[in-house]
Amino acid sequence: MEIRPVERGDAAAVRAVQELAFGGPGEALLVERLQAAGADPVSLVAVDEGRVVGHALFSPVELDGPYGPDAPRLVGLGPIAVLPKRQGQGIGSRLIRAGLDDCRAQGFDAVVVLGDPAFYGRFGFVPASNFRIGNEYGAGARFMALELRPGALAGAGGLARYRHEFAELPAEPPPTLGT
Repeated sequence: MEIRPVERGDAAAVRAVQELAFGGPGEALLVERLQAAGADPVSLVAVDEGRVVGHALFSPVELDGPYGPDAPRLVGLGPIAVLPKRQGQGIGSRLIRAGLDDCRAQGFDAVVVLGDPAFYGRFGFVPASNFRIGNEYGAGARFMALELRPGALAGAGGLARYRHEFAELPAEPPPTLGT
């Protein structure tokens, strides 16, 4: 299996993976909107035997607070999806690990995600409230953060705001791992 950046010819396959994993077009549309806006600094696919079987996207997230140019550079993980027949095989985990490495290489300070604490805890995510970071969705302990640079969120605090494309979808929190 190969994990690689999304290429121009992957659009239809990425759409299909997102739609099948989430049971509808919402997350696929979100991915397309974020890509069209250039708000997909890390977008990866898992390819097995020439077929896209998974996709993960990381998009910029702003942290409200009195930071100015010293604001931590955050990205949000999601949507991430794996074809239903391929779930439970470690594909999503491989996409997440590769994505975190790419985010680190691009100089991002931290990643936030809304999802299952038991699953994302395996990658080092902890409740974002540990850093005094809240979210627009009232997600509580399901909203987590991971420092990509040690101490990047020390003394941070504030409200993490996802891009406007997330608000254009039906009233749901940001997507997480497709199930």
